This record gives sequence, C-alpha cells and structure tokens, in this order.
Amino acid sequence: MLDLIILSLHFFVCFLISVAIWRGPKDVDLCSSSTGTVEMMEPGGLILIGKEDDIKKSRRVTAEVNGREVVVFYHEGKFHAMDSRCYHEGGPLRLGEIEDINGQACIVCPWHKYKITLETGEGLYEGINPLEPSPTPQWQSKGVKQRIHKVTIDNGNVYVSPPDLSVSFDSDYFADKYKNSGDLSMENKSNSQAAE
Repeated sequence: MLDLIILSLHFFVCFLISVAIWRGPKDVDLCSSSTGTVEMMEPGGLILIGKEDDIKKSRRVTAEVNGREVVVFYHEGKFHAMDSRCYHEGGPLRLGEIEDINGQACIVCPWHKYKITLETGEGLYEGINPLEPSPTPQWQSKGVKQRIHKVTIDNGNVYVSPPDLSVSFDSDYFADKYKNSGDLSMENKSNSQAAE
C-alpha cells in the first residue's frame, strides 16, 4: 500500500513539474492558439518550450506548438522534437522507450512498437532480401513518416520552430485528430473546470 502511495505521489510531482515547464516564464509575449491555450511566442516565431536544464533533467516534455502536441526529447546530449502521436495509429510517443538502432536513436511507439528515428522522423523496419542465399534481417527505412520540429537553444531556454505545413507527413493525420482531444487538451479542460 505504501508503494502505491509513493508511486502516486511521484506521478503527481512529475505532473506538476511538467506543467511548470510547459507554462515557462511569465515575462514573454503571450499569443493564444486556436485551441484556447496559451503559447509562449518569441519575436522570431519560435515557441518557448521550457528551461534547458529542466528538460535535460526530465529527459522529455510534451508541449503545444501552433495547436499541435509536440514531444521534446533530450537524449545523449541532443534535443529532438517531433509530433507527439505516432504516424501509424496515433500512439503516445512521449511514453515510448528510446533505443539505438544501427547507430540511430529511435523512439519506439508503446502501442505497436514502430521505430522512428529522433533525428529525421524516418520509420524503420527489419526486413530481409529473399533473393539472398542466406537472408539475414537488416534495418530498412520506410522514409520520413513523422514530422520533426527544429529545436533552438538560446540563453538557457529551449524553443521549437512552428511546423512548415506546406509539406505533409503521415503523422499530420493524428496531430490533427488529437488537436482538441489529446493529452494536453484534456489537461487544460480539467484545469479550466477546476478553476470554475
């Protein structure tokens, strides 16, 4: 029973930390998004995600960038950002494990184990060439499936560039689908109901 209480307390503290990181400092210009939540917008169009040190400690954080949920990972000294829902069936990538596949850091979707490179958003699969005399499985690319977002570090803050929607990716479908019903949207609805 004590373990359950400690685990619940741990999740609650992590939730509070992620909310604090997501909200960021209050001395930045505020610009409302189409979902009614607040984003921290810098003059260059960059979206403030949070403090560099805080994200390094948490290793990942989910934020809203121009109305879409984005997950920012800190892995092996680098920041990576991508749509938070998997291109395959919309699985929550923020809950996935990071694995090294052929020297590439990949997020593994917790729903169907799809592997996506953090650097490029490529979907990877293990396949064989049946024409080889003794085929051995090798990692292959399906092409870029997941929208990635440019991360900028400036003065101890982490920023993400808004997406270029002139190019489409498979993950766009689930980014749009979960726009008003994703994890952050549910969190914002429950916070606004609690305030009433």
